[in-house]
Amino acid sequence: MKKNLVSGTFLLPALLLLLFASCRKEVRHETTDDISSASQNATQLSEVAKSDLLKSVRRATERFHSTTQAIMAGYEPGDHCVSVPGLGGMGYHWANPSLVDPVVDPLKPEVVLYAKGPGGNLQLVALEYIVVNVGQPAPMFGDQPFDVGGAPLPVPHWSLHVWLYENNPSGMFAPFNPNVSCP
Repeated sequence: MKKNLVSGTFLLPALLLLLFASCRKEVRHETTDDISSASQNATQLSEVAKSDLLKSVRRATERFHSTTQAIMAGYEPGDHCVSVPGLGGMGYHWANPSLVDPVVDPLKPEVVLYAKGPGGNLQLVALEYIVVNVGQPAPMFGDQPFDVGGAPLPVPHWSLHVWLYENNPSGMFAPFNPNVSCP
């Protein structure tokens, strides 16, 4: 009986110690480099997703380089060119009223924007998304939030310009482009 008492007294704690030692979790303190690396990875993933989204949008809208195709798709020609001194221009807004609703579909922009190119021909420069606000969460284009208001609508809404076809030094999603001007 002494043998079992001794072995139980020493064996059980030894086994428990071994068990705890093998299950010990490694504690690691994140360094600034680790956080920076994780942030870079997240940014890279975000950029890849944005790039894929932009490629899909380009494939869906490149046919609107032809104003005839835009008209056939329901876009109504706008005859007023929008620009603001010091900010740049937006161009001519061709809106498709049937697409203006509370839903965002990146492959179906509510507005296509044109600017006059060489010889006075209209060239597709950007897209604009307009989402009517009926109390839903604010829309996003990938990880890019929409702007509040912007388009002259009589109802609360969000809008977002996407300069997919004309480089914009102010940024891909800025409302005005200094490279666009009105005649």
